[in-house]
Amino acid sequence: MTWLFELLARLPLAWLYRLGGLAGWLIYGLSARYASRLRENLRLAGVADGEAGYEKLLHANIREAGRGVMELPWVWLRPYEEVLGSVRHCEGWSHVETAHAQGKGVIFLTPHLGCFEMLSLYIAARYPLTTMYRTPRQPFLDALMQRGRCRGQVKLAAADMSGVRLLLKALKQGECIGILPDQAPGNGEGVWAPFFGRPAYTMTLFGRLLAARKASVFLCHSVRLPQGQGYDLHFEPLTFDMTQSVEPQLNVALERLIRTCPEQYLWSYNRYKVPRGANPPTESEG
Repeated sequence: MTWLFELLARLPLAWLYRLGGLAGWLIYGLSARYASRLRENLRLAGVADGEAGYEKLLHANIREAGRGVMELPWVWLRPYEEVLGSVRHCEGWSHVETAHAQGKGVIFLTPHLGCFEMLSLYIAARYPLTTMYRTPRQPFLDALMQRGRCRGQVKLAAADMSGVRLLLKALKQGECIGILPDQAPGNGEGVWAPFFGRPAYTMTLFGRLLAARKASVFLCHSVRLPQGQGYDLHFEPLTFDMTQSVEPQLNVALERLIRTCPEQYLWSYNRYKVPRGANPPTESEG
C-alpha cells in the first residue's frame, strides 16, 4: 500500500479530488454501516434546511469524505514546502502569534472538519507542536502517518498517560499542543455532554490541561477549496468559564464551527458510541 500512496502523491490535488468524489460514493455504496451512520448523524444534527437541503448536503458530504481520503497521500508525501504553499489564506494567525509571545503555551482544538492534517503542518513550520497520536492497526498506515505528520517541529505523543505528561511538559515550556476535541475517548476519560442535541461522550483531557496550565486556546479548521485550489486556514481564540463544566462549552463551540461548513465535517465518525465499560447516558445528561 505504501507504493500506492507514493503513486497517488504524484498526482495534482485537483485530480485527487476528482478521484475522491468517486471514491466517496464507492465507499458509501459498499459499506451499509458507514452509510447508515453518516445519514443518521447528519439528519439528526439538524444542520440542513428541509429534506431537499438534507439530500444536497448528504451528497456533498459523501464527495468531501472521499476527497478527504484521497488528499492524504498529497498532504503527507509531497515536499513540505509545496504542501505549505497550498495555503491560500490564513485568518486569525496574528492572534496566535500574540498568544504565543506571552509564553503560557497554546492549545489548538482541531475537529474532524476539512483537511485537519494541514493545520499541524502549518503550525509546526512556525512553532514546536506536540499532538496526541493513536497507533493505527495497520503497520503500513502507521509508517505513512509517522512519515507524513512528523514534519516541521511536530512531536507525537502516545494516547496514554505518558502522552499526557508530554502535553503538560510542552505547555509548561510555553509550546503548542494539538487536540482532536471531537474524538470519542475511552471509558473513564470523558463525560456525557450534548452535541447537536444528543449525548456524546466528551473528553475531559482538554479541561484538565486548561485548568493545569492556563494556556491560550484556539479553535481552528482548514477548509478544502474546490478543484484542488488549496486550503483556507482559520484560527479563532476561545475563552472558557472555568467555574462551569468545560465539556458542554467545548461542544457548543464545536457545533457553531461545524455549522459554518457542514459538508466537510466527518459525519460518518461514530461520535455517539458508548465506550466499552462505560455507563450509557442518563436522560438528564442528554
